[in-house]
Amino acid sequence: MNRPRVVIVGAGFAGYQAARRLSRTLRDKAEIVLLNPTDYFLYLPLLPQVAAGILEPRRVTVSIPGTLPHVRLVLGEAGHIDLAARRVHYTDPEGGTGELTYDRLVLAVGSVNKLLPVPGVAEYAHGFRGLPEALYLRDHVTRQIEMAATTGDAEECAARCTFVVVGAGYTGTEVAAQGKMFTDALVRKQRAWREGQRPRWLLLDIADRVLPELDRRLSDTAGQVLRSRGVDVRTGTSVRHATPDGVWLDDGEFIDTRTLIWCVGVRPDPLVSELGLPVEKGRLIVDPQLGVPGHADVFACGDAAAVPDLTRPGEFTPMTAQHASRQGKVAGRNVAASLGHGERQTYEHHDMGFAVDLGGVKAAANPMGVPLSGPLAGAVTRGYHLAAMPGNRVRVAADWLLDAVLPRQAVQLGLVRSWSVPLDTDSPELARMPGGPDRKE
Repeated sequence: MNRPRVVIVGAGFAGYQAARRLSRTLRDKAEIVLLNPTDYFLYLPLLPQVAAGILEPRRVTVSIPGTLPHVRLVLGEAGHIDLAARRVHYTDPEGGTGELTYDRLVLAVGSVNKLLPVPGVAEYAHGFRGLPEALYLRDHVTRQIEMAATTGDAEECAARCTFVVVGAGYTGTEVAAQGKMFTDALVRKQRAWREGQRPRWLLLDIADRVLPELDRRLSDTAGQVLRSRGVDVRTGTSVRHATPDGVWLDDGEFIDTRTLIWCVGVRPDPLVSELGLPVEKGRLIVDPQLGVPGHADVFACGDAAAVPDLTRPGEFTPMTAQHASRQGKVAGRNVAASLGHGERQTYEHHDMGFAVDLGGVKAAANPMGVPLSGPLAGAVTRGYHLAAMPGNRVRVAADWLLDAVLPRQAVQLGLVRSWSVPLDTDSPELARMPGGPDRKE
């Protein structure tokens, strides 16, 4: 009853690692509470493989109660935080409300879809930030191919088997690469498929190349893999207007399509800006020890925090899973230190490189700054994911093995309806939808 309470808001890469570090450091010395809308940690980098039918959905989820036995999970989404009263107000999955008091608070609320002022995008585009979106997209793509195979209208067939991905960063590139292989496999199983008609994938970005975050050699390698696979890569191009029947590009071309996938990036969760504290482009400003200036009881990490990058003076660490995971560990350690257990640590991390899975045995990676491509990069990429996942490694490896030797099971599951995966996660309409939360993490 007299133990201090640590409340962690969000169980993404940062929140999960903070909770795990605290559960090991404090155990019975403090009550550790994790507030999250779901009972799992989602390993986002493998989400495109769920949409492509390579991995089963549960493979990319890690049970919080099963892996954090000394952490109390509270299902809910934070709606308001009273820093003066040290209270977190939340809404549970069934619409009920509650509040949690705290002695220490860790804000790891992550990020939401980044929307641009493009007419029609919020209404007609599909986002790609969570498991429901991946499941819905897999069903939607499968349905379009199946309906295209049976229609007698050539124009409708072409529109249904045309898929437009906006954003050629890590997520968009992987979605396009995996999606093209997925639809090609679906077509091979359709006896009624129109001869000469093939699934068409377009990858658009306003940058001058795909994966602009990587060096040009790896970017060019990824572009070559996509084009050789049949993906229409268009750089310096984006969407001007979206409609139910297609999209207008900024060069004036109209693309008939029933599928617009929005992967232009993310922005910090709006909850951070509502605290009334200093922010940097929507991210809560913290010190190098991840503490919030002026609030010794509050820490922040991950996409929600503007953490000084000590390896690049004057800059902040980028919003990546690599930084979020490591910041969560440091935040957990420093929270424990603030309660008298251990020493505080300053966050400093040198980039270890990136890995992009392009489907099959293809990938682009630069571990420790060494550029790799082809099968070697594919092996390194999958090895990295297995090492980084906090659970399910054997099951993920087993699914990869089965996918290599057996055909994929391409069926619609019908688990997620379109209204439950809106792109604009801050839209007032979301709160009025059946089962819709006030705000989605």
